[in-house]
Amino acid sequence: MNLNDIKHVMVVGAGTMGHSIAQVYGTAGYEVDLVDLSQETLDHAIKLIRSNLETLAEFNRVSIENIPSIIKRINTTTNLGDVAPKADLVIEAVYEDLKIKGEIFSQLDKFCSENAILASNTSGLDVFRVAKVKNLERVVIHHWFAPPHIIPLVEVVKGRKTSPEIIDFSVKLLEKLGKQPIVMNKFARSFIVNKIQSSISVAVYELLMRKLATPEQIDLAVKTSLGIRLPIVGVVQTQDFTGLDLVVDVARSLGKENPLVQEMVDRGDLGAKSGKGFYDYGGRSEEEILRKRDKLYLQMLDHLEKTKAFERI
Repeated sequence: MNLNDIKHVMVVGAGTMGHSIAQVYGTAGYEVDLVDLSQETLDHAIKLIRSNLETLAEFNRVSIENIPSIIKRINTTTNLGDVAPKADLVIEAVYEDLKIKGEIFSQLDKFCSENAILASNTSGLDVFRVAKVKNLERVVIHHWFAPPHIIPLVEVVKGRKTSPEIIDFSVKLLEKLGKQPIVMNKFARSFIVNKIQSSISVAVYELLMRKLATPEQIDLAVKTSLGIRLPIVGVVQTQDFTGLDLVVDVARSLGKENPLVQEMVDRGDLGAKSGKGFYDYGGRSEEEILRKRDKLYLQMLDHLEKTKAFERI
C-alpha cells in the first residue's frame, strides 16, 4: 500500500479528539466522513472545526481562503454503514471503553473493506483484545494528543499481529500530515506520554490532598521550571544534565536501586559532564554542551515571558 491508495478517511466519533483529527485529514486534502450517533454532536463538531481553522489562519497555519473547501471535504453522518465501505483508512475515536470500542470494530469488520486500515485513537487501552476483525494485520493504534490540529505527536503502537508494512505506512502517512510519529517497540498500557503523565498526576493529587500547595502554586512551579527545560532536553536527557552519578545517589537515599543507570555510571558515563550518558555528546567539552543548552533555555524563557505564558489562562 502507498500513500496514493488513501482516498477516503472515516473518523468514528466526533467528540474532543475525533472532530480535530477529521480536520487534520480534511486540511491535508482527504475526503473525510465524520461519524457519530448524534447529529447535534456532528453539527457542533463542524462549528468547532471552523473555529479551529480560523485560529490556525491567524497564525498562518492555513489560508483563510481555504477554510470553506476544507470544511466541504468533511462529510458528517450518523450512519456508519453508509460510508464505511468506501473508507481506505478508519480512525476510531470513541469513548475510552473497551466494550464500546469492541462494538465499533465489529461494525467496521462488517462494513469496511478487508484492506481498510483500522486505527484506534485509544490513549492506552489494549484494543487488540477486542478488535474481532478479519485480517488483524491491518489493526494499529494511532494515539493523537489534544488538540490534534496543533500537537505534533502521534504515538504509533502495534499489536502482536500488526504487519510491519502497516507500521511503516502509518509513519509515512502521519509525516505527510505534518505530524511527528513515534513508534513504540511493543504494546504497553498508556504508551509513552500518558505513562509519564499518570505519574505526574499521582504526585499532583498527593500535593493537593495533603494541602501542601494550591493548584496555582503547583502550575506556576512547573511552568517556571520544567516548562522551560523539557521542550529543550526532554525527560531522559534531563538525567544527563543532572549527572547520572547523582541520579544513583538520590535513588539510594530513597531506598531504591537503579541498575540501568548504575551500569552506566560504572562505565564512567555520567552524562553531559563526561561527554556520554543516555546521549553521546560527540566529544564536545562540558562547556560547549552547557553553552548550547543554556542558549536554548534563554530563548525559551524569553519566548514564555513575552507571551505571558506563566500567567493563568
